[in-house]
Amino acid sequence: MAQVPQRFFDALAVRTWCGLSLRALGRAREEIDAINVYPVADGDTGTNLYLTVESAAAAVEAVFAAHETGAAGSDGPSLTDAVGAMAHGALIGARGNSGTILAQLLRGLAQVLTERGETAHTDGPGLRLALRHAAASAREAVAHPVEGTVLTVASAAADAADGVRGDCAQVARAAYEGALAALAATPGQLPVLERAGVVDAGGRGLVAVLAALVETFTGRAPEPVAVPHARPDGGGADLAGERTAGERTAGERAAGECVPGEGTGVAHGPAFEVIYLLEAEDTAVARLRRRLDALGDSLVVVGGDGLWNVHVHVDDAGAAVEAGVEAGRPHRIRITHFGQGDVHTTGAERPPRERTRRAVVAVVPGEGLAALYGEAGATTLLARPGEPPASGELVQAVRRAHAREVVLLPNDAELRHTAAAAAEQARAEGVRVALIPTRSAVQGIAALAVHESERRFDEDVVAMTSAAGATRHAEVTVAERRSWTTAGICQAGDVLGLIDGDVAVIGADVSEVAATVLDRMLSAGGELVTLVVGDGAPPSVADRLEARVREAYLAVDTVVHRGGRQGALLLVGVE
Repeated sequence: MAQVPQRFFDALAVRTWCGLSLRALGRAREEIDAINVYPVADGDTGTNLYLTVESAAAAVEAVFAAHETGAAGSDGPSLTDAVGAMAHGALIGARGNSGTILAQLLRGLAQVLTERGETAHTDGPGLRLALRHAAASAREAVAHPVEGTVLTVASAAADAADGVRGDCAQVARAAYEGALAALAATPGQLPVLERAGVVDAGGRGLVAVLAALVETFTGRAPEPVAVPHARPDGGGADLAGERTAGERTAGERAAGECVPGEGTGVAHGPAFEVIYLLEAEDTAVARLRRRLDALGDSLVVVGGDGLWNVHVHVDDAGAAVEAGVEAGRPHRIRITHFGQGDVHTTGAERPPRERTRRAVVAVVPGEGLAALYGEAGATTLLARPGEPPASGELVQAVRRAHAREVVLLPNDAELRHTAAAAAEQARAEGVRVALIPTRSAVQGIAALAVHESERRFDEDVVAMTSAAGATRHAEVTVAERRSWTTAGICQAGDVLGLIDGDVAVIGADVSEVAATVLDRMLSAGGELVTLVVGDGAPPSVADRLEARVREAYLAVDTVVHRGGRQGALLLVGVE
């Protein structure tokens, strides 16, 4: 579906921005992780930013869902509802130094917009004020602001926006261009970046978020960012080198260097990162800031109205948590030893039970498919219609599988980046994870059919990837709203046939659309047709399609599965 530009900054624009930001950070996550050398070269800034925005986007979607299921005649959430949810979601889901700062940027932006009352939208001047306050509040949240970081990029974005007297699209583009120029200058402001030949990772993430803001108001994303990276001779930044930033790890760039704040954090800085949510009064938080500032560095405390997100790097993790206990009620405590994964504070360790050798973890859209995958030995995560799972749910599913090696099948193109972030988290916990980018549950069925746990892991992954890639996929569904599609404009209630993710057929009858889709898929050949029928499909659709295959396509077999409540009326796979 094409992106429809938003004219004003309203609740729908907030929703669109969150979705586009999540997609942009998903695409850039590995690249941002790879250039992460400050304040600690732990290679997780991109992942942390993604998880922070994922939480913000989920909170906004929950607000929209509540209005859609509420009383008839609801006009949907207000701008105040949407930006408030975005800020709160980012606050409770903030991860890492940059994620915590991004949460405060979003909170600062929301504070200006909510002060305007229950207005339906804001315009260019309002967006300018919000960006200025966002940059200022983020800087205030950091105990010792450092130039050449995401704070510098945020300030530059606000400065550039201040000079524009136009609509939201013009303000957003000016902010993006100002941020992009500031990002390119970060190596000259921070010696650790200059030595590594990279730009600031957190700033790079903010540029991606601002690019999504431009796309929200213009319908088109700016050109991809060319990120400076180290030249092969190790001398300074190079915009036209042969390798991208994502192709050199932070460890490769920092090899042989002894830079304060780099490396594992054990030899050159505090050993632990401590993050927790804190329920406390403002006065107690002021005392907490002073206490934590004396204990360590990279201190960021964001939030307000009784709920705060605390981030600090320390050598004494226990003291940092105790300080939180004295200030209020800390929860969601997360302690990470740089280079050694998570340290859980749940009391005495129990001897872990032995892990199985290998498992398959799959996201499935309906109860029927969950049973089918389960019978084949997979650990499943049920994706409810309209509610895609978050990366945290995928991580929990990987933990449930309790295996040393895991093959992850997202079975949805929109879940690719979410699954990649989950895989990264699972790897940090010592699990070997391979992500096969299945775009549909029928591709997952094909992959699972050739899975053999006794094979070498790499061979098994190659075989499953090949089987999934050889399976074309389609679905038949009903349009929820009027939209632009690759097959023309559809109206709410139209039956859509999507082939490999693109709308190929628009019609009024489910069986006719399904038959057209199947004919188009089989025109390129095929040996096996897999049909997964949802509860909402006509009872006769599977029989009609099976008969069509028997009559028109010799030597093609058909397999039918009942998917239950799976969102789409019909899923089709052709191997």
